[in-house]
Amino acid sequence: MREYKLVVLASGGVGKSALTVQEQFTAMRDLYMKNGQGFALVYSITILRVKDTDDVPMILVGNKCDLEDERVVGKEQGQNLARQWNNCAFLESSAKSKINVNEIFYDLVQQINRKPPVPGKTRKKSSCQLL
Repeated sequence: MREYKLVVLASGGVGKSALTVQEQFTAMRDLYMKNGQGFALVYSITILRVKDTDDVPMILVGNKCDLEDERVVGKEQGQNLARQWNNCAFLESSAKSKINVNEIFYDLVQQINRKPPVPGKTRKKSSCQLL
């Protein structure tokens, strides 16, 4: 099985820990950015690049969609922003209600698999990790 390095970027309080089922996140380091293969950019709907290429597997995630009554950022705004960012993928999710949580990571892995392999890089590990 292939190893996937996925990076989740977000401000505090948007639900990235809940989405990734991790304990406390520490500050993201440049090494994570450089070595990451796919990126989930997460924001909360209630609150309003280090790679050398624009062709990076990426998904924009509007989290906390279970809080529809508190919505400040419209779904269309998220879709429009994703289009502006090299037409990246977009999903709204809720870690609390388990809406589209798995789909975020499935989509990233599919995007990574569609990219041609980088010459000179070998696949050593056979597990899927989340940084």
